[in-house]
Amino acid sequence: MDLFEKLLVDRGPLGQFSQIAHGYYAFPKLEGEIAPRMKFRGKDVLNWSLNNYLGLGNHPEIRKFDAEAAEKYGLAYPMGSRMMSGNSNIIEEFESQLSDFVGKEDTVIVNYGYQGIMSAIDALLDRRDVVVYDADCHACILDGLRMHLGKRFVYPHNDIQSCEKQLARATKIVEETGGSILVITEGVFGMLGEMGNLKEIVGLKDKFQFRLMVDDAHGFGTMGKTGAGTGEEQGVQDEIDIYFSTFAKSMASIGGFISSKEQVVEYLRYNMRSQIFAKTLPTAFVLGNMKRLEMLKSMPELKNKLWEIVHALQSGLRAKGFNLGKTESPVTPVILSGGTNEAANLIMDLREKFQIFCSAVVYPVVPKDVIMLRLIPTAMHTLEDVNETIAAFEAISDKLKSGAYANVAPQTLQ
Repeated sequence: MDLFEKLLVDRGPLGQFSQIAHGYYAFPKLEGEIAPRMKFRGKDVLNWSLNNYLGLGNHPEIRKFDAEAAEKYGLAYPMGSRMMSGNSNIIEEFESQLSDFVGKEDTVIVNYGYQGIMSAIDALLDRRDVVVYDADCHACILDGLRMHLGKRFVYPHNDIQSCEKQLARATKIVEETGGSILVITEGVFGMLGEMGNLKEIVGLKDKFQFRLMVDDAHGFGTMGKTGAGTGEEQGVQDEIDIYFSTFAKSMASIGGFISSKEQVVEYLRYNMRSQIFAKTLPTAFVLGNMKRLEMLKSMPELKNKLWEIVHALQSGLRAKGFNLGKTESPVTPVILSGGTNEAANLIMDLREKFQIFCSAVVYPVVPKDVIMLRLIPTAMHTLEDVNETIAAFEAISDKLKSGAYANVAPQTLQ
């Protein structure tokens, strides 16, 4: 079969819906200033779908600083990969600041979080090593593990007993191969909002020899007394051997970083292929991220406001009987019962009638007959936004239970 013909026959689990989904349910276009109120298809909507936890994405100080940095340095400097010609004192200073903040010896920034953690996993492991990881780990971790030529064992989400069993299996293997064990989990799981059970995993170090890598993309800036992340929240930051986060969530920017012991970070600098063979993060972005980190540290009111909105939204929804799972973070999943067609109708109603925009997750990402609406509160939202959203969710829940969304073509729903 011709390659292109094959792609037309098998569009993939999500691509099969592209003709009816594109531009509305998938690849929607939110326009206007980054804010709780934006435009979708020409109409104002209350938006709960931006990874902008602390409201830095469009903060006046940030916009001014970003503009000045871009004017001074442009978006090209430094040119080339960091190893060859793209290093700078500014980058090294930023890495030092990050190390101090998360309590690690050294840090290396990466130009994109997704490819950065994939490349780190690839660099750290060889075929003798064994990985033990949580089943709900993000796609970037799973893609990194696809490149691993050794054994890998998965345990059900946050199941510490299963994790211990997989560690026992891994230990037997590395005793024969001479390899090592890496456990990978997340600080905050971005879909359901639960924290990884870091404290319990760390407790297994008394019984097994392994290193712990934590992806804290949703925890950095939102969790812990200072915002240093989920390890700080659970009191085990020192026991996280490799700490990863991205600038794309709390800092509403581009790039990411990996922090660890000095010799580990030095090894990664010289062995992460995604950084050796790709252009370094432009200086304007680095400076912008430094400013964001400064504000994250010096303005605790941003995190406090975020959590005020989180508590109001989550307690209000739970009081109305909504199932939010076990979220312990700003990530707010609203779990409903219904099929794909009902989900499409419900989302259209929510956007067109109630002017509420949030992300919807359906099969195959979640089980069949489950609709998950995922809300991301930010420090920019207001209590009025929360009350408006809860009222809209009550209305669509009643319609869903009554069968109003069943067997109705989404295009005709008013």
